[in-house]
Amino acid sequence: MFKRQVLLECISALLILLFVYASLSKLIDWKTFYGEMRHQPLPKSWTPFLVWIIPCTEIAISVSLLFERTRLLGYSASLLLMGLFTIYTGVILLHFFPYIPCSCGGVIKRLTWRQHLVLNLFFVALSVVGIVVQRRKRFTQILITKNKNSFV
Repeated sequence: MFKRQVLLECISALLILLFVYASLSKLIDWKTFYGEMRHQPLPKSWTPFLVWIIPCTEIAISVSLLFERTRLLGYSASLLLMGLFTIYTGVILLHFFPYIPCSCGGVIKRLTWRQHLVLNLFFVALSVVGIVVQRRKRFTQILITKNKNSFV
């Protein structure tokens, strides 16, 4: 049980580090982030919405990963967001678009698209492991509680 908790804490910490760093980098260099989002192959009318929803979602996921009660939701949201980023990266690598500026924040922006794919797949895998381990932990806790109650 202790090993499981340590694993979950490490996974949460890595995901929180990623999302807080990425969101703050975008918010700190807002003008650049906004400009890069305008050059994405998406409808321009989405830009004002996306420039707020992406960093806010990253922060919300980070907050949900801080608390035991919301951690499973955080892992699931992380899987969804990183899955979307991974699909998008795959589409870019398949050359569906002639040029795509990276709207990632900070040093992540310096990665090649293949490096982005590897990074994204790593965090997708972490999210999946987090979901599986968190569910097993909850199931074990339910069984322990039921067994304790049956002896009373």
